[in-house]
Amino acid sequence: MRIFYVLCISLLVSAQLKSQTRSASLPDPDNESVKFYPNPAVSLITFDFQNGYDKTYSFTIYNFLGKKVYEAPALSQKTIVNLSDFFRGIYIFQLRDQGGKIVKSGKFQVIK
Repeated sequence: MRIFYVLCISLLVSAQLKSQTRSASLPDPDNESVKFYPNPAVSLITFDFQNGYDKTYSFTIYNFLGKKVYEAPALSQKTIVNLSDFFRGIYIFQLRDQGGKIVKSGKFQVIK
């Protein structure tokens, strides 16, 4: 019985150490490449592209069902999206490089 307790404690300790190691590798929130505000948004949302911003990136917004609702093939550093044609709900944005690889993605909410 004593061996069982020792094994359980050692497994718990090793699992806790692994979880601490994983949480240390999370990206630094101050080093974000896209900042967007306000969230939730009502009529407009501003996307501010930073750190590694490239004019050749494409920017796309999808509704929660996966339908493309907005696309900007050539970006400026600050992009303002008019939400008048958007319905209430959650939307997903993707920033892609010329090869189609997703550089950054995220989600925001529209409330009306």
